[in-house]
Amino acid sequence: MRDDAPAGSEDFDAWVCRTVLNPRVPLFWEARNLLEGEANHADRALCHSALVAIAAGCSTPGGIADRIEAPLTDTTHVLAVLQNRGLLHGEPDAFRPGLTRYRVAEPLLAFEHAVAWPHRAAIEQEDTASVWRRAGTAFDSAVAAPHFAQLCRDWATEYAVPDTFGGDPETAVRGSVSDPAGHGRLDVDVAVRGTVEGRPGVLLSVGLARWNETMDIHHLERLRHILSVLAASGEDVSQARPGCYSAIGFGPELRAAEVRGEVLLVDVDRLYHGE
Repeated sequence: MRDDAPAGSEDFDAWVCRTVLNPRVPLFWEARNLLEGEANHADRALCHSALVAIAAGCSTPGGIADRIEAPLTDTTHVLAVLQNRGLLHGEPDAFRPGLTRYRVAEPLLAFEHAVAWPHRAAIEQEDTASVWRRAGTAFDSAVAAPHFAQLCRDWATEYAVPDTFGGDPETAVRGSVSDPAGHGRLDVDVAVRGTVEGRPGVLLSVGLARWNETMDIHHLERLRHILSVLAASGEDVSQARPGCYSAIGFGPELRAAEVRGEVLLVDVDRLYHGE
């Protein structure tokens, strides 16, 4: 079983059922054992709760504390423990450097807390394929989508060809800004900063990453709105290029905008070929 891997995309669902959702296979227990070995007994339950909250989309200490109904001091301590053990990555928000955003470092650990842990009773009592069908949405949103977004950020700083962003990219992180029009939050999945003509920290791009969604012109319109909000807040957006990252593809209007030079489009082929 250690050598078992999906034979292809058509075998992925069956592979999940026979390995990571199968209590008779060591891989099922690997993420759980990793946490058990890293956290002391007093922290263990809180660590599990924090990871479930992060897998559900919470990323800031305050948001995680609210979700698990724990004091902020206890939550901050547990997040530090998990980060020190390499189980979490903590990064400053792209537009609010004083705010740290956390993500699960290991996709298997994210799978454990988004899929296996919440469905552990059903896994033991029901047909595994039925459980997996119910958990598919959680897998897409909590495991596949965040991992895809991180691949996009890695591509921006490590694999994109020179001049993709009109400068030398140095960091690519998540960020959020408050929307004065809607009184909500505008999230950016790939905020790229770098050096332009000797000036460091220049905002080179703001991007959205979509794992299971065809992107089209409304995504570009959202990015334009984000850039206008950032400009109104004092951010220099003169060098910032909108970017759309999709694992599915792009609609015709967005493709036409790419031809006009209005947007950077990055699909799976471009991610893996570094162009």
